Amino acid sequence: MFRLLAYPLVMLLLTASAVHAASMSFDVAKTAECGCCEGWVEHIRAAGHEVKTSDMEMESLTQHKLKLGIKPQYASCHTATVDGYVIEGHVPVADIERLLKERPEAIGLAAPGMPGGSPGMEMGTYREAHDVVLVKLDGTSEVWTHYPEKQ
Repeated sequence: MFRLLAYPLVMLLLTASAVHAASMSFDVAKTAECGCCEGWVEHIRAAGHEVKTSDMEMESLTQHKLKLGIKPQYASCHTATVDGYVIEGHVPVADIERLLKERPEAIGLAAPGMPGGSPGMEMGTYREAHDVVLVKLDGTSEVWTHYPEKQ
């Protein structure tokens, strides 16, 4: 009897998990002039996620980042929120999906600066070595994913 009930329950949980991953909704704050921000938004949309963008003046965007817990050393050109987390800069969608699956106690993820070759900053096959960091609740960080240089 247990086996008859266990299989449908497992399938229901797997389906619910897949539906959650497919239905992520991002709110992105950026400046109107930033083309690489639009490139990152397209990267997120191409993975099947919804994105709403808001254009801000740079001073307002900087204050928005600080209010969300993003210190200057983690800053990039755009700031997103998704499912209770902050995503700063050109973070690959795979890192975000892992974050939402693992759900650590954290502010979110950041790709500080504007790393060449990251989503939205594509430069052919070249990728600058960079880290995506997990920004912790106390404002410190640790490497979430290291991306080596790629020629």
